[in-house]
Amino acid sequence: MSSPLRIALIGAGNMGQQHYQHLKTLNEATLCAVADPGPQAAGIAAEWGVPYFTDHRALLEQLKPDAVIVANPNNLHVSTALDCLATGVPVLLEKPVGVHLDEVRELVAASTATGVPVLVGHHRRHNPLIARAHELVRSGALGQLTMVTALWQVRKPDSYFEIPWRREAGAGMLLTNLIHDLDLLRHLCGEVHQVQAITSNAVRRFANEDCAAVLLQFDNGALGSLTGSDAVAAPWSWELDSGENPVYPLQADQPCYLLAGTAGALSIPQLKRWHYAEADAGWHQPLQAVQECFNADEALRLQLQHFVKVARGEAKPLVSVADAARTLALIEAIREAAASGRACVPARIEE
Repeated sequence: MSSPLRIALIGAGNMGQQHYQHLKTLNEATLCAVADPGPQAAGIAAEWGVPYFTDHRALLEQLKPDAVIVANPNNLHVSTALDCLATGVPVLLEKPVGVHLDEVRELVAASTATGVPVLVGHHRRHNPLIARAHELVRSGALGQLTMVTALWQVRKPDSYFEIPWRREAGAGMLLTNLIHDLDLLRHLCGEVHQVQAITSNAVRRFANEDCAAVLLQFDNGALGSLTGSDAVAAPWSWELDSGENPVYPLQADQPCYLLAGTAGALSIPQLKRWHYAEADAGWHQPLQAVQECFNADEALRLQLQHFVKVARGEAKPLVSVADAARTLALIEAIREAAASGRACVPARIEE
């Protein structure tokens, strides 16, 4: 049996600590060190019983881990991952993959040139619920996918914005929150051909958006909408509806994604599939509902198990740097569309 993979953690904030809670349940991997310049990090490393470094480059040089989880601030993701690739260490890189598309292109090139794998942490793709939804769409159970409706509508409390950077341009819900939903829409429905968008900061008047309405045209011809706000009292979001993270109160009866095709429709996260009994039936006939089943499991833990296989060369990343870059390109296209008032095409990213 293989010895546990020695994984170092760069960034011991909220996401880093979540990763550790799942990592310590695995037999196939173990935490070997923490790197984080923050004032609380040394105490966290001591509590976890692992060596502590203020500089991740010293960790990489001195400890030579088998793999690394990068969970530091967004603007450091690419530079830190590049340091890891330069030393030949596989990376689980928290999302977003980066802040600007140009820097992410550099990371795509480096991963290709070095052959060192990078798994980007769009963890919701590892959720068995999403895996089943993806299987249903790809199997043709909905027929030709035609319409897509996505909702992300919540209210963040005023205390959330006491941290100054959360009120600044670029820190709005598009990059912080809707990037997750857009990534899942790409995963489930295919690449996006073009977008139109309107954003507003009319509620809080901060430098970033608190409401957004996005129209999407997918490469396969399907049309979709994503409406989002972090300033409304509403139950429609992955966080509230899926039960994936227990810190959010569950609204189990409410959907956040509705996929409709020529042969059926699917509500997510309920995984209720609607279809007619007869192939040529229409709106005068009743629809039948089928409850699709899946084996529930924790997405972050499954992602870590997948990362162990990726780091050992036993699997390819479910979400590569180039794949995650396409989601970031979609975010940038939405921002451009909102600013210009015209339809915009996301930049194409090649592997």
